[in-house]
Amino acid sequence: MHARANQHVTTSKDRAWASQRQRVTVKPPDALLLGSVAFLVALGLVMVFSASSATAYADYHDTAHYLKRQVVYLIVGLVVAYGVYRLDYRKLRGIAPGVVAVSFVLLVVTLIPHVGFAAGGSRRWLGLHALSFQPSELGKLALVLFLAAKLSQLGEGIRSLTKGVAPVLFVTALLAAPVFVEPDMGTASLYVFVGFAMLFSAGARFEHLILCTMVMLPPAALAVLSSSYRRDRLLAFLDPWKDAQNTGFHIVQSLLALGSGGLFGLGLGASRQKYFYLPMPHTDFIFAVIGEELGMLGCIAVIGLFLLFAVRAIMLAIQVQDRFGMQLALGCTFMIVIQAFINIGVVTSSWPVTGVPLPFMSFGGTSLVVSLIAVALIANITRHRHA
Repeated sequence: MHARANQHVTTSKDRAWASQRQRVTVKPPDALLLGSVAFLVALGLVMVFSASSATAYADYHDTAHYLKRQVVYLIVGLVVAYGVYRLDYRKLRGIAPGVVAVSFVLLVVTLIPHVGFAAGGSRRWLGLHALSFQPSELGKLALVLFLAAKLSQLGEGIRSLTKGVAPVLFVTALLAAPVFVEPDMGTASLYVFVGFAMLFSAGARFEHLILCTMVMLPPAALAVLSSSYRRDRLLAFLDPWKDAQNTGFHIVQSLLALGSGGLFGLGLGASRQKYFYLPMPHTDFIFAVIGEELGMLGCIAVIGLFLLFAVRAIMLAIQVQDRFGMQLALGCTFMIVIQAFINIGVVTSSWPVTGVPLPFMSFGGTSLVVSLIAVALIANITRHRHA
């Protein structure tokens, strides 16, 4: 009789396990998620070539110089992303503190003269000029990984201000501080926005987030206004036409590019602003060239692809049963989408000028590789979603 009872219990457990296994099964990558990224990357390659052709010919006598480098970055990014897609993402949880510590050290080292090297007035790179990388780009991914691990560990503790929200924001601010000093106000603000977005998605109390925002705003405003460089950026955003030949030059040229594109654009390759009027046309201001050459419809298409990616990634992430996996997938989504709309905000004069690239589309190796790794993590995690 006992044997039968034990057999019945065992059978019940087996059935429950089998039922759970049926509900959470490994699924193929989501076509809409990867399709939106593929379209963005493909259009990015076309626009990098178009936007950089004049600069590339002037500097290297090769109109395809930046396109060739971007293709190399893309291949490297796809190889690394495939490796990330195949790994057991749950193992990342244990190394999260070490990854964020290493990222913080790299960010601090970048600020050391003759170690980190500067370009465009900011000290953001490590390595040799031909083989350089931006620690701030890696820091974004490290922050998301750490916050996902921490938030999944806290559970309902995230409802506490002192034990949940404050420690998470302290680490976020600590990692953002050296980025702000580089100076890279855009990426530093991205760190903070991603931190708040992940806290909100994890269930932090809204009033705690408002309180922390009010506490952080005065020192942030003081830091911005105490620097002539950052203050000029802010004032240029408020009225770019007041100093159109100096502090407002980037925004004015960007708006001229967007305005001249009209509804349908001047045609692919027909941009006039890329001929040394628009600064950084193939990096931070590539969206302006998209607007000039492909018009408002082209801009709407790009924004639509980012929205499709965001909606699909969030829908898939909330179906994941593993709390760490869900937070990591959401964090990667926030990282990409918030950065995209900061970049678009800068180009359209809706946000102060910052050096934040457009994910998947702007020229830049570290940015492209990190963005592809983030997508691979999302695809990896959401394969294990609830049926």
